[in-house]
Amino acid sequence: MKPNIGIVNSLIRITCGLTLLSWSTAKFVRKPNHSMPLLVAMAGAMKVAEGFTRFCPITYMIQEQAIQIQKQNNENKQQNEPQTNFADAFNPY
Repeated sequence: MKPNIGIVNSLIRITCGLTLLSWSTAKFVRKPNHSMPLLVAMAGAMKVAEGFTRFCPITYMIQEQAIQIQKQNNENKQQNEPQTNFADAFNPY
């Protein structure tokens, strides 16, 4: 697993994740029958894990999608360009 987010982004994710975890813990203690604090705690834990590992699966998927689109565009450009010879390009006749 290759890191795909920077150090600053990682620190921001850890900070936001711990904030979400602390908020959800405080809410869950007061109202244990509600499911919203549990979902927020899961999201916060996921952000903390992304920050520690410096790997974000959503960023990875978006980057892979962009690479595939770029490859398709390059293939389409190569197919649409007429094949010219170097000598023919400078031949005035």
